[in-house]
Amino acid sequence: MKEVYSIKDAINKIEHFCAYQERCHEEVATKLRSMKMESEEIDSIMVHLISGNFLNEERFACSFARGKHRIKNWGKIRIVNELKAKKITQTLINIALKEISPEEYATTFHTLAERHWPSIRETNLMKKRKKFCDYMLRKGFESNLVFEKVKELENSKED
Repeated sequence: MKEVYSIKDAINKIEHFCAYQERCHEEVATKLRSMKMESEEIDSIMVHLISGNFLNEERFACSFARGKHRIKNWGKIRIVNELKAKKITQTLINIALKEISPEEYATTFHTLAERHWPSIRETNLMKKRKKFCDYMLRKGFESNLVFEKVKELENSKED
């Protein structure tokens, strides 16, 4: 692997990096630093990427929110936290969350819950409840939804 990149080489490489998959500014800056680029070079490359529409934080945030929800079944809390970790602004996070319709969100939540509850092999009901709640909270769903659902699932099994 080459250690030193010319600006032209770096731009070429980073355009492919951005074209392959949506990226946030932080990921691109980290990649450029790993390519041993100076901070002035990084700034000028970032400007080039934004003006060439290779880099767009709003597009990244929306794509991230949609993908993590649909593919990994993440809830809004987890998506928000992960976007914040990528230094995405609250305004863009709010726009990104609108990508997930309330109906789709509810469907994903209920499907995941209904699938996970019977898969927990635990005879002690308190332990089973805890495992279920921990799992759903880790996925990033709101605690009030999780606690309502666990009560509903418990009661539906007693009938």
